[in-house]
Amino acid sequence: MSLAPGWYKDPVDPTIQRWWDGEGWVGDPVPADQTPPDGPPPPSRVRIPQVPAIPGLPGAADAPPPPPPSGPVPPHSPTPPRPGSEVPPGWPVGRPPHPPSRLGRQLPPRPHGHALATIGARAVARLIDIGIVALLNLLVNGWFVVQYWQETEQFRKAVQAGEDLSDLPPLGDQAGGLLLTILVLAVALWFAYEVPAVANSGQTVGKRLLRIKVVRLEQAGPVGFGRSFRRWNAMGLPSLLWCCCGVGFIMQASDFLFGLFDRPLQQTLHDKSAHTVVISLEDQPTSGLAPDQPTAESTQAQAASPQDQPSQPERKEAPDDQPADQA
Repeated sequence: MSLAPGWYKDPVDPTIQRWWDGEGWVGDPVPADQTPPDGPPPPSRVRIPQVPAIPGLPGAADAPPPPPPSGPVPPHSPTPPRPGSEVPPGWPVGRPPHPPSRLGRQLPPRPHGHALATIGARAVARLIDIGIVALLNLLVNGWFVVQYWQETEQFRKAVQAGEDLSDLPPLGDQAGGLLLTILVLAVALWFAYEVPAVANSGQTVGKRLLRIKVVRLEQAGPVGFGRSFRRWNAMGLPSLLWCCCGVGFIMQASDFLFGLFDRPLQQTLHDKSAHTVVISLEDQPTSGLAPDQPTAESTQAQAASPQDQPSQPERKEAPDDQPADQA
């Protein structure tokens, strides 16, 4: 399911908003606090710089000299645009641009002003959540596990002894029903543990301990139940296929490992299906403050600025031989 075309905040630079046509970002951005136009923006036009004529070549005498630059020349001149391109150089078509660093490298994206959560933090948080769900299964699913263990005891002893399994009677319907009940209850407990928590706060117990959070890709705010359910489907429902030669486990492992190679937002497959991203709450956001909410730097600068302080009448210093109260 793809996002509907419209204006959304850029997940890389939350201070601007861009037009999403269903497949990628198009047109020029507008500030995030400005009301965008009703429809898509007009295609950006890139001016092709004039190349001055080289002396000694035909037409060099007739070519006018290049006009002098107007205004101060910036210390770092941008790369000249490519002829016929519709986006600035270095901005791949259909993907949000990355803010370039001073060294010429691309800085990592910061969705909604926060850094991305590392794969290690996400893995530790997932292991904590798996442990909690396992404890819940021990309380709710323990009796069914014991019954299934007793039903398959004869079969397991034959496997350990190396006997011919063809002489054993097949497992009855009761063993198959117990196994299905165990899997369904395990999936239901995982659903009840994770989906409402991510929908409301974006955090499970493991994510709270690791200070990471699931957020929407296009805007800040709660993930919502529908999107949280869609996100959980991609990794929770394959648990029903664990009994099929481990197919469910392979699908879940591939889902998680996908985040190691995805760039630039390091999304897993279940993140992509729900259009979500996992951010870190360890650092302060670079943007997203209310217009009337000052930052710490602006507060210190305002306190140190003499222009904003109320003017006080100058006090004349009394001479050395005159009392201060007569000055």
